[in-house]
Amino acid sequence: MNKKALILGITGQDGSYLAELLLRKGYEVHGFIRRSATGNTKNIDHILNDIKIHRGDLADATSIYRVINEVKPNEIYNEADQDHVSWSYSSVDYSCDITGAAVARILEIIKQINPAIKFFQPLSSNIFGKAIESPQNEKTAFNPQSPYAAAKVFAYVLCKYYREVFDIKVSTAIFYNHESERRTEDYVTRKITRSVAKISLGLQDKLFLGNLDTKIDFGYAPDYMEAAWNIMQLDCADDFIIGTGEVHTVKEFLHEAFEIVGLNPENYVKFDPEFARPSDTSLLVRDISKAKKAFGFRPQVTFKKLVKLMVENDIAELKQ
Repeated sequence: MNKKALILGITGQDGSYLAELLLRKGYEVHGFIRRSATGNTKNIDHILNDIKIHRGDLADATSIYRVINEVKPNEIYNEADQDHVSWSYSSVDYSCDITGAAVARILEIIKQINPAIKFFQPLSSNIFGKAIESPQNEKTAFNPQSPYAAAKVFAYVLCKYYREVFDIKVSTAIFYNHESERRTEDYVTRKITRSVAKISLGLQDKLFLGNLDTKIDFGYAPDYMEAAWNIMQLDCADDFIIGTGEVHTVKEFLHEAFEIVGLNPENYVKFDPEFARPSDTSLLVRDISKAKKAFGFRPQVTFKKLVKLMVENDIAELKQ
């Protein structure tokens, strides 16, 4: 019998890549989407005939209960939250509820319906914030610097509580930045690659950005979804850090993108304080020794290849 998986947030970057991965592995895949996502299925249009979509919202416990009880999945992956740091400054209540408190709703429902269901909760390197050490590992203390990061800390504490007290099979992964061709344009990486593509095609004149000196551990989303699946196949639920171990500044990402199209970024890029965050984090770089030992995790897509994939995808899309 094929395993059944329920993906919360299946229309997003991570959820859509995860759906493709699970289909390749022979799963029966179910997706949970909210009302505002019903007209935004671009990332899964090519697999809609292969999956089952269910309507609901993480703010509504009744819909979560209904779908889990109906699907009776072997595995649940929670790829749905308010996952944008900058947005969380403007939507504190919503971010805390959907990113943090909703995890309690899901776990309590799993406890009531079937405690044997495996649950995966992605976290963020932003939970380390002003980190006390570098690189960070699974034991590094949390010091969040945004409502989003604070909500992710709450999600982690909830997962640990339900795993230790009720023996729910909850695994987490602290994901460092992971990008792809499916990033939305309100993320700096996709904003850069989309703008570079437009500039190279004569469709845009300038690109306005905030701080270019921020150092980031950039990974590729499909690599991280492979890691999520591997974590869920382990005999014991646990917590892992997932990243590349390399850091590059936003400026490096910018220059790499412009180099692909043979242009000089200094002729097109301007600083705009509007895009600067009210607080920043320390250097966030991972120590993945635990993940390497547990399931042999090694990122496959390099920094240069990641930027190239994104720029070339945007050029191709704009030419259509």
